[in-house]
Amino acid sequence: MSVTVRIPTPLRTLTKGADEVKVEGKSIKDIVENLEANYKGMKERICDNDGQIRRFINFYLNDEDIRFMSNLNTPVKDGDHISIVPAIAGGNSPAT
Repeated sequence: MSVTVRIPTPLRTLTKGADEVKVEGKSIKDIVENLEANYKGMKERICDNDGQIRRFINFYLNDEDIRFMSNLNTPVKDGDHISIVPAIAGGNSPAT
């Protein structure tokens, strides 16, 4: 099953600048493994040492956060869209 994965700007060096890639898999876990097989270094940037998605990386399957689904075991189907979204934090408080 082929799904489209939207790649955030910081990871596009791994995909030679592509903002979207097609990947095969039956679950989010399969997608992560196939991303790594096709784009070396991807998994270490999105997963921790236990193979779980890093807490500051969000995965959305058709606009639904997989953390509220079955996380890595969330099934995917042909034509689905996955977005990888790094969390943004920090900055300064506005001047008063």
